[in-house]
Amino acid sequence: MNKIDLAFTPALELARLIRHREVSPLELVELYLERIQLLNPQLGSYFTVTADLAIADAKAKTETLSTTSELPPFFGVPISIKDLNAVAGVPCTYGNPALMQNIPNYDDGVVTRIKQAGFIILGKTATSEIGSFPYSEPMGFPPARNPWNLEYTPGGSSGGAAAAVAAGLCAIAQGSDGGGSVRGPAACCGLVGIKPSRGRVTHAPVGDRVAGIATNGPIGRTVADAAALLDVMSGYVTGDPYWLPDPEPSFLAATQEKLGNLRIAFSTNIPPLGEADANCQQGVLQTVKLLEQFGHTVEEKCPDFSGLVEPFQVVWQAGVAASGIPAEALQPVNRFLLARTGSVGEYLQAISQMQIVARQIVAFFDTVDVLVLPVYLHSPIRVGEWANLSPEETFANIMRWVAPCPGANATGQPAIALPVGFDSNGLPISVQLIGKPAAEATLISLAAQIEAANPWIQHRPAL
Repeated sequence: MNKIDLAFTPALELARLIRHREVSPLELVELYLERIQLLNPQLGSYFTVTADLAIADAKAKTETLSTTSELPPFFGVPISIKDLNAVAGVPCTYGNPALMQNIPNYDDGVVTRIKQAGFIILGKTATSEIGSFPYSEPMGFPPARNPWNLEYTPGGSSGGAAAAVAAGLCAIAQGSDGGGSVRGPAACCGLVGIKPSRGRVTHAPVGDRVAGIATNGPIGRTVADAAALLDVMSGYVTGDPYWLPDPEPSFLAATQEKLGNLRIAFSTNIPPLGEADANCQQGVLQTVKLLEQFGHTVEEKCPDFSGLVEPFQVVWQAGVAASGIPAEALQPVNRFLLARTGSVGEYLQAISQMQIVARQIVAFFDTVDVLVLPVYLHSPIRVGEWANLSPEETFANIMRWVAPCPGANATGQPAIALPVGFDSNGLPISVQLIGKPAAEATLISLAAQIEAANPWIQHRPAL
C-alpha cells in the first residue's frame, strides 16, 4: 500500500494493520506529520501540531507491540482533538488568540477515553471562536479551508477536524456539536459525523454550560469508524448531570445489524427558516428513493421547529457570556451576541420554553423511527463570504443556513450526517438522519445500509 492510500485508510483498518504488525504506530505518525507539514499551510486545519509528543507516544507504542498482544481497540492510530477540548500540556485556545498561553493541566473526560483506547494525538484542530459559528475563521488564525475546494469553508465549529480527516491529515477526529458543529463540517467535507444523544458522552471534568445542547462526537471516513469512536467516547463519569446506559450491543456491532421495516419521515423545508437549495434537496430526495427500495415506509412530514428559534438563540448567546472572554477580545458577531445576552431569568425562561417545544418534537417520533433532513439549507459558503456583513446580517445568515441542525441539540436526540453525492462545485452533498432519543444504534444501522448501497470511501479530494 502506498503512502497516500495509507493516509486515507479507515481508522479501524489501520488498527488491524497495527495489530498484525503490517505497519507501526511510528510509521503512521510520521506519515501524517509529513502530510500536515505539507498541506496544513493551505488548509488551516490544525491550530497546534504536537509533533514531539506524538512521536514519543508512537515510539513507545511501537516498542510495546513486540511485548504484548493485549491491545486497546485503536492502539497506535493517529487522531486529532478539537481546540475546544483540553489536552494536558497542550494550548487550548477556543479559537481566540488571547488564549494561546492557556495550557490546561488536565485532560477532558472524552480525551481520557481516547487515550485509553490507544489513540495517538497529533494536535488540536481549528474551530470557530468559542465554537459559535458554522465556519472556522477566527481572528489571529488562518481560516480553515475545504480540501475539496480551497475557496470554500469546511464548516464549523469542528471545521478543522473535518478538513483534517478529509485531507488525510489524521485517520479520524474528535469534534463537538452544539448546533450542528459535527454534522455541518462532516457534510461540507464528505465525512460521517455523529451527534450522540444527550448523556451519551461525558462533559467531565468541566461540566455543561449550555443547558445540555452540546455534546462531543466522532467524525470519520466511514460509518463503522464513526460508530467505533462513539463506542470509545461513550460512558458515564461520576457526577455527570445526564447519563445513558452503555449500548448493547456496541455501536460498531450496529453497523452489521439487519434492519426491519422502519417508519421514515423526510422534509427539505424547515419552517420558519426556509427551503433547502436544489443541491441539498437532491441529496434528501435521492436518499428517500433508496430507503423506499430498502422496503422502509417513507412519508413526507416534519415536526414544527419554529418555536425553538428564539429560545435557542438566547441559550446560544448565554454560551458566549459563559466563556468569560471580555467583549473587546471577541470577534464582532460574538461581541454582538454578548451584547444581546439578557438576565438570568430570561435565560431560565428560554430553557423552559426550549424544553416545552422539545417535548412536542420528540412526540413526533412516537410514530416515526427516523427523520431525514438536509444537514444545512444550502451548500458551503466561500471562505470570507460573510466577512463584510454586519453582525446582525451574519447571524441571520447563520441561523438560516444551519436551520436543520439545532432541533436535535435542543431535544437531545441523536443525529448522523452522511455523504451521498456532489454538487456542481465539486463539494460533497450530505443528508442528516435524526433518531428517537438514545437510538443511535438504529441510526447507525440505517446509515450503514445507505453507505453499503452508495459507497463513499473511494472518493478523496485532489489536493
